[in-house]
Amino acid sequence: MRAVAVFARHSTPRASVLENSTPFSSFSNSFTGNVRTLPSTKSRVRGSARQPLYPAQGEDRPLIVFNTVMGDGEELAQALRAMDAPDCNLLVVGKLQWYHDMTPWSCPPLSKRGPAATGGADAYLETLASEIVPAAREKIRGSAPYVGIAGYSLAGLFALYAMYRCDCFAWVASMSGSLWFPKFREYVLRHELMRKPEMLYMSLGDAEAKTKHAVLKTVQENTEAILQHYQELGVDVRWELNPGNHFRDVAMRSAKGIKAILEA
Repeated sequence: MRAVAVFARHSTPRASVLENSTPFSSFSNSFTGNVRTLPSTKSRVRGSARQPLYPAQGEDRPLIVFNTVMGDGEELAQALRAMDAPDCNLLVVGKLQWYHDMTPWSCPPLSKRGPAATGGADAYLETLASEIVPAAREKIRGSAPYVGIAGYSLAGLFALYAMYRCDCFAWVASMSGSLWFPKFREYVLRHELMRKPEMLYMSLGDAEAKTKHAVLKTVQENTEAILQHYQELGVDVRWELNPGNHFRDVAMRSAKGIKAILEA
């Protein structure tokens, strides 16, 4: 059954989507044989997102959305294949305005030279659910039984935030999610999920909180508090603490999370 996106009211302007007449392109790839690139959609601020779709080998397989700041998902697709993950359609949305599209509200820079978060998650989420995912559904074999969302770092934060803003993602994976983000822990504890996920995967590196930065060092404490909150709500949560810091084994950690929700 196709998921129907239902959005909570919010004052953020709708994301504008530019029509793109560029045809879908295919090229050789060892994941399933062909990768299709969906037409680009314009970010609310600037730039355009690129959406490579790695089709499943079989029909009627799940559709997993993976948001990323860099790359086209090739390394992730290879990692999933190496892990013998269940067959799925993998939609990788890249070239995002990372500190805009993935952040729920504004946040000052974490360092003098760092970027500020500008809180464009609601606008991007509406574009994702109403434009990008439907376009992907039209290009897969058969009908996806469900749509899942996964992400690493700020995209892991976004994956959790999406559960409070729309009801279209049944399976969710947040790997090394940026749950240090100011006020996000409080937001989670005070708001209701629009849809209780069928399964939620969360992970973190065991060295990620080992920093002197006053904000970043809260990541494990916040993650564990949010994890406990979901468990108390009766959410099926799978938790994993990986060795290393935030930048270690990103593709492997991401693939582990996606595999976990596919096997649930």
